[in-house]
Amino acid sequence: MSWQAVTTQPCELGESPFWHPQEQMLYWVDIPGKKIMRTCGATGPTESWLMTAPHALEPGCIAPARQGGLVIALRDGIYRARTWGSALQLLVPFAHDTTTTRFNDGKCDPCGRFWVGTMYEPRDARKAALFSIDCRQGGRPQVELKADNAITANGLAWSPDRKTVYWSDTPNHIIRAWDWDETSNVMSAPRVFHQFPAKPQDWQYGMAGYGGRPDGAAVDVQGNYFVAMYEGRRLLKLSPAGDILADIPTPAQCPTMPCFGDDDLRTLYLTTARHKRSAAELADMPLSGCVFSMRMDVPGLPVNFFSD
Repeated sequence: MSWQAVTTQPCELGESPFWHPQEQMLYWVDIPGKKIMRTCGATGPTESWLMTAPHALEPGCIAPARQGGLVIALRDGIYRARTWGSALQLLVPFAHDTTTTRFNDGKCDPCGRFWVGTMYEPRDARKAALFSIDCRQGGRPQVELKADNAITANGLAWSPDRKTVYWSDTPNHIIRAWDWDETSNVMSAPRVFHQFPAKPQDWQYGMAGYGGRPDGAAVDVQGNYFVAMYEGRRLLKLSPAGDILADIPTPAQCPTMPCFGDDDLRTLYLTTARHKRSAAELADMPLSGCVFSMRMDVPGLPVNFFSD
């Protein structure tokens, strides 16, 4: 197995990739670049959609909508775009302090609700949370707080049997799991799925002794959880029990999130970051910030669509 570069023009911080089966396109975001990106593959052009006034804000995550277009989490709320590049419709405003808090990782559950977590940028308190947004009944969206007591929301994913939800807090190096009832949208039986060692206090790029921290994730049809280990230069495959089954080196020090795509869902796509990385790191890994792909033996789960 080897990684192939899908793009050669890097993002600052690529995140939230998904494969759109009807459009046969890969989507992702560049958070600090305030752009949504898409491409039809390594041989096709990459399109970018810059978030401009009055919504010139960072897109933390995106998901495809069943009726076309996207649902987009910007810094201050959840928006709906009916087509690529169209005007944004505000679905849900949020009252958090946008000078310290923005939306980060998110995706739709198998029922069509949009789940999105926040990031508390000062990172000195556990003020990040996870919400679900249900627009399936029309009228006013139903917003529920699902989890909190975190710093940076990441790693959101569901098991193939739709009975387990995963969520991680990146700075605390922890992935948690809950039992989940898809009809009632109730989470129960919280537990630690995997706890990773903390970052050594004096660690710098080039040093040994640090394996990274859990960022975005995806799940295959066997229930294995693939997590990008930010700053660890690796992608881990964890069993449904939380055991490490594979440790896959990545072509960037900071992988951010995987997803499965192509017709057979056996291509694993991976976004990466170069934002605020050292000159030495970028000289060693100049394609940091690009999207990469690798063929897998086992297919992954398809993207879930937003229902409104």
